[in-house]
Amino acid sequence: MGDTRLYDILGVSRNSAEGEIKRAYKKLAKEYHPDKHPENIEKFKEISFAHEVLTDPQKKQTYDRYGLDALREGGGGGGGGGMHGFEDLLGGFFGGGHGHGGGLGGGGLFGFPFGGGSSRRRKGEDTLHPLRVSLEDLYNGKTSKLQLSRNVICRSCNGVGGKPGSRKQCRGCDGRGIKVTLRQLGPGMMQQIQHACNDCGGQGESISEKDKCKVCTGSKVTKETKILEVHVDKGMKHGQKITFNGDGDEQPGIEPGDVIIVLQEKEHEVFKRNGLDLVYFKSISLTQALCGFSFIIEHLDKRKLLVKQDPGIVIEPGCVRAVVNEGMPRQRNPYERGNLFIKFDVVFPKDLNSLAETNKLALLEKILGLRPPPPTIPAEHEEVNLDELDPHRDDASKGAEAYHSDDEDGGAHSGAQRVQCAQQ
Repeated sequence: MGDTRLYDILGVSRNSAEGEIKRAYKKLAKEYHPDKHPENIEKFKEISFAHEVLTDPQKKQTYDRYGLDALREGGGGGGGGGMHGFEDLLGGFFGGGHGHGGGLGGGGLFGFPFGGGSSRRRKGEDTLHPLRVSLEDLYNGKTSKLQLSRNVICRSCNGVGGKPGSRKQCRGCDGRGIKVTLRQLGPGMMQQIQHACNDCGGQGESISEKDKCKVCTGSKVTKETKILEVHVDKGMKHGQKITFNGDGDEQPGIEPGDVIIVLQEKEHEVFKRNGLDLVYFKSISLTQALCGFSFIIEHLDKRKLLVKQDPGIVIEPGCVRAVVNEGMPRQRNPYERGNLFIKFDVVFPKDLNSLAETNKLALLEKILGLRPPPPTIPAEHEEVNLDELDPHRDDASKGAEAYHSDDEDGGAHSGAQRVQCAQQ
């Protein structure tokens, strides 16, 4: 025969309808409510738990087929899907309790030691450390040493915090480290609140001052400085993480977390990275753009690249040319590289007055091609001048004019209102 303990708590049978289960719960909840009988708080918790399971079709089906063990383990025999995280619900009801007066087994409800997995250790928090690296470091690879201060289990007391046998279970929380209080929201509605025990600081135990470890003073951990060697591989990227498993802070009974190094790329003065590619910005004169050029680029590994452009090929403003296989290396395959893109800015001469004075503009026209003929000028026309203006300053002046215009409009409007009031 299947497990019937939850049905027995509510005094109903396995074949009872949901309405009958709810009526039985309301009757028992009123009878054992902690506000009337504080000594019955554990019994009230058991009643609430039984009602929670038996009124949820999925949880009830799992319980009927596999019993309480399946509820704790998250489903049985592949049958109770959707039970993931139900152990948290049990821990929420009973906080890893030590059954007092429940009459159904010690060490938690029905003998289950809730409040943690039976075989899986909790893992501590991970520690994040940013590491600033240059583009040269990401191109060539680098090994950095990082000094880390972390908590380790006290070797003097082996993480006990005091002399052997000196730890006493906290009476305020019965060793759970948390206290559970119930608050009535309305008829038949209760809110359960968990908070750390004030008596033991959430530890579930206490040690007298005279018995505390002289090295860790009862904290169970001490500080240790550790040097980590961080290997930055060629081709790594901004934001990439390097993990040192188990090098985080240690705590008794908890698996140490990881130390995670997060790479932060510093901005480069010459190159800009775009994935596997590099971008290099180069300004050249109009003469170079028309007649060819050569210049040197010092790469991220200190190599000198000679870039040449033969005469006869014109470089336009904003033109982009590529040097193949001179970009960033690919991580774990450094012989595969992206490309180096060079973006050109052509700097034009400020004026050609000297050429006009020496009649060399005609020669320049002959080389570059004649200008189109001037347009036919109508009898009625307006001649305007071209001036140099700062576009930002021009926008600001327009904004100021609009501001003054609004003031003038507002003043005129206000004046009209005053005249109208005077006529009334």
